[in-house]
Amino acid sequence: MQGLVDFLRGLGASRLMAMVAVTAALIGFFAFVIMRVTTPQMTTLFTDLSMEDSSSIIKDLERQGIPFELRNEGAIILVPKDKVTRLRMKLAEGGLPKGGGVGYEIFDKSDALGTTSFVQNVNHLRALEGELARTIRAIDRIQAARVHLVLPERPLFSRETPEPSASIVVRVRGTLDAAQIRAIRHLVASAVNGLKPQRVSIVDEAGQLLADGSVGDIEQAVGDERRTAFEKRLRKQVEDIVSSVVGQGRARVELSADFDYNKITQTSDRFDPEGRVLRSTQTREESSASADSSGQVTVNNELPGNQQNSTGLPIRDQSKKTEETNNYEISRTTKTEVTEAGRVNRISVAVLVDGIYSKNDKGEMVYQDRSKDQLDRISALVRSAIGFDQKRGDQVEVQNLRFAEAPAVAPINEPTGILGLLQFTKDDVMYIIELGVMMLLGLVVLFLVIRPLVKRILATEEIAALAGAAAPALPEPAQGAGAGGQAIAGPNATAHLIDVAQVQGQVHAQSVHRVGELADRNPNETAAIVRQWLAEPQTS
Repeated sequence: MQGLVDFLRGLGASRLMAMVAVTAALIGFFAFVIMRVTTPQMTTLFTDLSMEDSSSIIKDLERQGIPFELRNEGAIILVPKDKVTRLRMKLAEGGLPKGGGVGYEIFDKSDALGTTSFVQNVNHLRALEGELARTIRAIDRIQAARVHLVLPERPLFSRETPEPSASIVVRVRGTLDAAQIRAIRHLVASAVNGLKPQRVSIVDEAGQLLADGSVGDIEQAVGDERRTAFEKRLRKQVEDIVSSVVGQGRARVELSADFDYNKITQTSDRFDPEGRVLRSTQTREESSASADSSGQVTVNNELPGNQQNSTGLPIRDQSKKTEETNNYEISRTTKTEVTEAGRVNRISVAVLVDGIYSKNDKGEMVYQDRSKDQLDRISALVRSAIGFDQKRGDQVEVQNLRFAEAPAVAPINEPTGILGLLQFTKDDVMYIIELGVMMLLGLVVLFLVIRPLVKRILATEEIAALAGAAAPALPEPAQGAGAGGQAIAGPNATAHLIDVAQVQGQVHAQSVHRVGELADRNPNETAAIVRQWLAEPQTS
């Protein structure tokens, strides 16, 4: 202990304070590194949470004693990575997150005995709206949704029932295409009894009307989608066949199709006079006879069938009449034609192709236009690909122009090697980088702070030890030579003498420096000591 106390006194107050400060800083630094490394890695539990769901989840996490972090004003909750799966299952068991709305769980805690039919109907409407909102939020690009349903009841003494309607407000990331809007409308219409897709209106968070609920809106959307798909398919076919001739990326195709969305129903009757068929025949025969009765006219003579005189008189007049009626049926053909909407009236195609690039004698790339024969062949291929019809008014235009130089795009490299094999996520990579930075800082502190300090302290002790042993160890100059005046010491002894001389010089310089400091601090005592040395008698 006495040696330790003497060592600390020898360091001085300034060095001792510096060592204490450095030691405290190192302890704090390594404590921070250890705590940062041992802290569990946090990952996302839920995102896009409402305030109600976030509050409920935080209460549950605090009750379980699980650490968490909040981001984006409580919309994102982070928990330890090793507990995220178990927490999601446990929270789902408790119905969290609810998604900012009330679903059919509203009936779980309701008292059915003391509830009126009006309250039950209102709860059923709330539950239906909440479930539809949750289902709509499951669609891509939709962050939040609210659904309002109007389910009118049939009035008394009324033959007609009012149709239900619905209005939806959505908050989206980006924009929704026509197919997604129609899907939402049909989804809601299929979930509500008696609701038609035409009665569903959709509005986004900016107040833009995505679907106005008119009858022609859906039909127009279907028509536009059909036309877009038709144009896309033909454009791809034309671009593929032209690119196979001029090269990939050296052709641009624009195609426009004119559709007729009118629905036509036509009925026609055709009669064939040559196709007669006998339907019925009616024949009638009449005969009459008259005798010479000397002018006697009796009722018996005038009755039919009594033309023959009972007296046997000769017949004077006799007539016979035959009538035949034939009914024929003429063949008839009834034809009904229904032309559905979406007929192609005309197709217009514009094709732009690049020229030919070749090297000249100097090795430079030279541009050359394509010949008219090549353009005609390309035009013929395009006509065959689109089903060209001149009577329909189709147009095909093929032009050859030089393309502008496109900027070079750096290729996107997929993760390969160790990252591809281990499939590190972004969080894992950031965690590894953080550990590497902490380790690098620890090494920097170790080599740039601790090592110089320890080396300096050890060098001071070594110099003091060598200073005490250097004086008696130095040999006399006469002892280092023989009778011939030549040195008898080896190379190792010479090197050792040089090192000892350097150490002795450092000790001497340090001693002179300390003596100078003492003389500056105590000039009177120093002058008295010098006078005493001068007054002492000199010995021979």
